[in-house]
Amino acid sequence: MLAKPDYLNELINSGDFLTLSRDNEWHLEASEFTLVNGTCVTVHDTGVIEFQPQGTTTKDVVLSSAVHGNETAPIEICDELIKTIIKGELALNQRVLFIFGNPKSINIGLRFVEENLNRLFNGHHTVEGVPMNDERKRAAKLEEYVTDFFARGEQGSARYHYDLHTAIRGSKNEKFAVYPYLHGKPWKKSQLQFLLSCGVNTVLMMKSPATTFSYYSSFVHGADSFTVELGQVKPFGENDMARFAKTKQTLTALISQKEVQYPQFNASDFELFAVHRTINRTQQDFSFPFSDDAENFTGFAKGELLATDGDTPYYADVEGEAIIFPNAHVALGQRALLTVIPMQVDSNFV
Repeated sequence: MLAKPDYLNELINSGDFLTLSRDNEWHLEASEFTLVNGTCVTVHDTGVIEFQPQGTTTKDVVLSSAVHGNETAPIEICDELIKTIIKGELALNQRVLFIFGNPKSINIGLRFVEENLNRLFNGHHTVEGVPMNDERKRAAKLEEYVTDFFARGEQGSARYHYDLHTAIRGSKNEKFAVYPYLHGKPWKKSQLQFLLSCGVNTVLMMKSPATTFSYYSSFVHGADSFTVELGQVKPFGENDMARFAKTKQTLTALISQKEVQYPQFNASDFELFAVHRTINRTQQDFSFPFSDDAENFTGFAKGELLATDGDTPYYADVEGEAIIFPNAHVALGQRALLTVIPMQVDSNFV
């Protein structure tokens, strides 16, 4: 049994784990307690809290937000869910681990403090010759907490990780998800149905390994895992939470019900895209020809300029090639742009 730290009574009374995490940016003493309904609550660290309901469970669910601290809507969704669980207003039937990835970046209202946390997973937090910083240490710890959480699940339990974000830019498709590279394994129609229930009908299929949190859980732990973009970045207090009602309802059902039924799969419900290529920034002189308010999924005619990296221009080589996540200010060597092209449901979907 873990010791009872000073913060515990306030957490039990208020359910406000977000404020507690923000007040302890890089570390929080571990503790545990049991709710009246028998659910065991374990605080592993700042921003990392686990709920283990009584009885047999069939799903191990990781819900992460604040991997980028200025992406506030997912933080608010998870904050509300945590409060309702601790206050006994929501009874769980599945194990769930909530993660606020980078509490200090929440406090300063920026994507990250020193380094983009979502470029440091799958072992990229420790690179020979690269000095450690707090975000690299945090990525290593988050991997450990996820590993431990999945390892303690019931044998045969399904594993899920939904890493919730909002995008820097607006989008022609407001909500979309990134399906990590599966190394030849098929994509799951059931997961697309889950996303559709969340209000997400646009999905990007990655074609190579990545350093993201969702790819880590997918590749290392075999979890059904996604980066889920729920709209555009806004400050706290400026999110229209009604726009996220479907997402919150679907996540609530996932962790509170023994089984959830989704409508029958219909390919026409979805807009699917395959990643066509990745353009990295390798030079200080890197620019886009389009404006800062150009939306994700904006398409370009074949031959149009997409980006200039030093003396190297990049042109659209497919009619309708569309831009995703353009950011000319990433660190050298990192992805500045993804381009995507439409794809159809085929035999690789099961």
